[in-house]
Amino acid sequence: MTDLPDPVGLATPRETPPADKRWLAKLGPGLITGAADDDPSGIATYSQAGAQFGYSVGWTLLLTYPLMVGIQLASARIGRVSGQGLAEAFSRLWPAPVVWLLIASLVVANVINLGADLNAMGDVVALVIGGPKAAYAIFFGLLSLGLQVWLPYERYVRVLKWLTLSLLAYVAVAFAANVDWLESLKGALLPRFQWDKEFVTTVVAILGTTISPYLFFWQASQEVEEIRRVPQDHPLKRAPDQAPAQLGRLKTDTWIGMGFSNVVAFFMILATAATLHAHGQTHIETTSQAAQALKPIAGNAAFVLFALGIVGTGLLALPVLAGSAAYALASMLGVRKGLDRPAAGAPAFYGILAAAMLLGLAIGVSGVNPMKALVYAAVINAVSSVPIMAGVMLAGSSRKVMGELVIPLRWKVIGWAATGVMAAAALAMLGTTWM
Repeated sequence: MTDLPDPVGLATPRETPPADKRWLAKLGPGLITGAADDDPSGIATYSQAGAQFGYSVGWTLLLTYPLMVGIQLASARIGRVSGQGLAEAFSRLWPAPVVWLLIASLVVANVINLGADLNAMGDVVALVIGGPKAAYAIFFGLLSLGLQVWLPYERYVRVLKWLTLSLLAYVAVAFAANVDWLESLKGALLPRFQWDKEFVTTVVAILGTTISPYLFFWQASQEVEEIRRVPQDHPLKRAPDQAPAQLGRLKTDTWIGMGFSNVVAFFMILATAATLHAHGQTHIETTSQAAQALKPIAGNAAFVLFALGIVGTGLLALPVLAGSAAYALASMLGVRKGLDRPAAGAPAFYGILAAAMLLGLAIGVSGVNPMKALVYAAVINAVSSVPIMAGVMLAGSSRKVMGELVIPLRWKVIGWAATGVMAAAALAMLGTTWM
């Protein structure tokens, strides 16, 4: 049975929240989505960028910030206004085979990414305390799955919010390192580009890591969850009186969440540029290699902080990767879905979620090279992200989907700019294969 938004006419005005409501309570889907972007796979990308090219790639995080905000705001707005996720919105605009192809590419990329993240988490724990990394990967995979299935949604969201603090470990690592702040500022404000295979591939990898399809699906789905969770909330096209407060909250949440994500990513680049790159160690393939290489240069504290950060961000990213795949597939199958429902109330949804996690776990412990797995995921994401982003912008601009609350012109410009940048990145990535 497909979940339907509340019928027209049942929406009631939303109570005005107290003026002294804590600002942290206003943060949710945007903050968690932004923080989940800095998963172990992202850490590997940023660490390799900093180690290989030093401070000179810092500008990429300034470039991606407004682009991330534009496409994530469009995704979140679709969920909050229509009361439906992206898969349902796409299905109202495109033929079913096209939507199925995009959802299939999302699921495949997410499962591969899950495996790479679990591999990295197990690897770094084995590096710190010893023992079999496969056992740690299995533990983290089953722990994450158990929290998603048995922890009530409201408590689960609180857990995810607190896990975002684990990203501050990378800020601490950067300050523990001997960062050249003047050079880092130049790297951020004065873009430098090298037209060679290694540099182009790195820039494309950063873009692909920061602007990923699974983030679009997750934030839109979480806005739908929030509507169901709060009794007085309704899809905004059926309760337009709620629009000023909700759209204001949504913008604050997304700007802060994406800003948090990019600031942490910037500090990852600074930390590895100041330590590994400065000492001539320019080739890093995995997050555990980055952690191990930091130890003799930046000290044991930096090594432990870096390793703990990988575990924390992994626990944050796993449910986002598995959950976004489950929401998308459940929407296409027309079955009940949502982390706010008990497992017995949405068995197919939780079955898809468990299957995604277990398949990722199988990849993580199979001995597959994690960097090769990430390359495959990046290629799939790069190819699928452009039509998915175009779909987001078309759905957000459609009165059929959004009613009168279509995306404003300024956000259309930024969202389409992000789509154009990703298209250029995908073409550049393909071009480097023949360089």
